[in-house]
Amino acid sequence: MSTSFDHTVVPLDQLLAEFGEQVVTPDDPRYDEMRAVYPGQFDRRPAVIVRPKDAAQVARVVTIARENGCELAVRGGGHSNAAHGVIDGGLVLDLRDMRELDIDVEGRTAWAQGGMSAGEYTHAVVAHGLVTGFGDTGSVGLGGLTTGGGVGYLVRKHGLTIDDLLAAEVVTADGQILHTDADTHPDLFWAIRGGGGNFGVVTRLKFRLHELESIYGGILILPATAETIEAFVTQAEAAPEELSTIANIMPAPPMPFLAPEHHGSLVIMAMMVFAGPQEDGERVLAPFRAIAAPLADMVQQMPYSGVYPPEDPGFHPVASSLTMFADRIDRQAAETIVKRLTSSTASMAATQLRVLGGAMARVPVDATAFAHRKSRIMVNLAAIYENPQDAPVHDAWVAEFADELRQSDHGAYVNFLADEGEERIRAAYPGATWDRLRAVKTTYDPTNFFHLNQNIPPLP
Repeated sequence: MSTSFDHTVVPLDQLLAEFGEQVVTPDDPRYDEMRAVYPGQFDRRPAVIVRPKDAAQVARVVTIARENGCELAVRGGGHSNAAHGVIDGGLVLDLRDMRELDIDVEGRTAWAQGGMSAGEYTHAVVAHGLVTGFGDTGSVGLGGLTTGGGVGYLVRKHGLTIDDLLAAEVVTADGQILHTDADTHPDLFWAIRGGGGNFGVVTRLKFRLHELESIYGGILILPATAETIEAFVTQAEAAPEELSTIANIMPAPPMPFLAPEHHGSLVIMAMMVFAGPQEDGERVLAPFRAIAAPLADMVQQMPYSGVYPPEDPGFHPVASSLTMFADRIDRQAAETIVKRLTSSTASMAATQLRVLGGAMARVPVDATAFAHRKSRIMVNLAAIYENPQDAPVHDAWVAEFADELRQSDHGAYVNFLADEGEERIRAAYPGATWDRLRAVKTTYDPTNFFHLNQNIPPLP
């Protein structure tokens, strides 16, 4: 059974009567800003946008949409590579006004509304010497990031974001507001830790907080050759769990802290985060600095919030991308990366490497819906370009690049998937994980009302 939707019939009068100025229509001066999402290739025009303030209002919007057969998109931070947070026609449920945060400093927990961004949360809790690990971008919404897993700068020290999720408030397709944790609706709690937005709107999240007064971290730029790429990954795998790295291999942009003669040359631009004191961090980073003479070294002691610098709100890149896992980055794989990056015709081509393991890998594979605990290295490939009509060229480049790099791990990270079809969604949820998620979907959303996501259909 599935729900039928009509893009042309939207209960605008009812929404205006109940939500007033929280409703944004195409003739509203806020409309274009509200419908914009991070990926620049999407220009979708919803019939109406509603900005609720709490779970009760979310439940009401969900109920109105369902009862009227109106298609619903749920927007958190707007970073979905498939632009699932916006739709042509239909109704957008925009969580951006739901950003309340309640910190229990003594109990080391925090309740955050689902529309809050990772950066806002981090800057607030770090004032108390506390942290929760999220992803690599501060403007990403907490709800979408967390329900997909959360792979960031503390992944080796504290695991995925979902490993610090203690409870959640979820609005389901029938308009109920459910509290879920390990003891209450445990099947739903299992599913929202990795299963994405398939099971409802996550309106509040309770996170564990860790003590961390400061980090030794920042950007380290090395020249990129097959030798230095292989050496970097080898050192990242051998480093203690306090160190997490995200290395972007790319032509160097014209950054002010990089000498002009290096602009455009292939570099490893790595974000290094050592969750500990500077003295220990310097010792751990010494082997990386010995790989080659750094072209720029901005690693220093700083608050953890420094990993989320200010972002340009007008940056909306048009890109082809693909996410995958690798067992190793040996010399052959490193040579492939160099060859492919130097052959791209995109305005910017990049390979991102995230060495995993540590705390993330110690959680049992079936403990959450994130099924890639044993994956060793996350690889993200991207080509950023100017003309959307050039998409087929860059899509083919990314696909061929991935085929050349692919090893025995055929998994995918759901938060970085674009609109790539069911086979790729199944790669994010292999084997028994897929079957279990479909069963939970059938319980909480039997008509697939929440389908604008990396969709897990209910059982027939």
